[in-house]
Amino acid sequence: MPAPLRHSLFEDLQALAAAALLGSLGLGLLKHAGLITGGTVGLAFLGHYASAAPLGALLFAINLPFIAFAWFTLGRAFTLKTLCAIGLLAVATDALPRVLAIERLDPLFAAITGGLLAGVSMIILFRHGASLGGLNIVVHWLQERFGWRAGYLQLAIDAAIIAAALALVPVERILVSLLGAAVLNLTLAINHRPGRYMAA
Repeated sequence: MPAPLRHSLFEDLQALAAAALLGSLGLGLLKHAGLITGGTVGLAFLGHYASAAPLGALLFAINLPFIAFAWFTLGRAFTLKTLCAIGLLAVATDALPRVLAIERLDPLFAAITGGLLAGVSMIILFRHGASLGGLNIVVHWLQERFGWRAGYLQLAIDAAIIAAALALVPVERILVSLLGAAVLNLTLAINHRPGRYMAA
């Protein structure tokens, strides 16, 4: 079997930028609809709803301990790419309201499309040896180390975080948010399996 074809620096940079733009749009839809999601992004949403602090800035701060974990477990290249991805996502998320105004948004559409965009963003980064940070780093490591399916593992974690949001988010929004989390994680489970993608 031939060795995997490595991505060029330009291809990696393009992936980081594309993931940040797609991810920020997905988070923007969820935020505008008053929804929640899982992982460290979900923790950032909880902080944002509780304090009105910028979502992107909270996301970056929450991810810093996981960056340290990645440095020691997943290597320098993965960690630096992930740090860049998180930084770009944080900036793009907080800048999004300046370039996009939404007049009407159905919560179901926001959950499905936001979850799909976030999932595609994560797949792009996974395939370029990076992540959107946080619990995704741990999930990515578990998949690479033990072959555990990233989507199903992330789904269980996300469900627990969304349940913790009951104190800040109405129940009906929680239920819609669960749909978004399911879409995100099924996107990962179906489209990101070890051995299917050979580029590195």
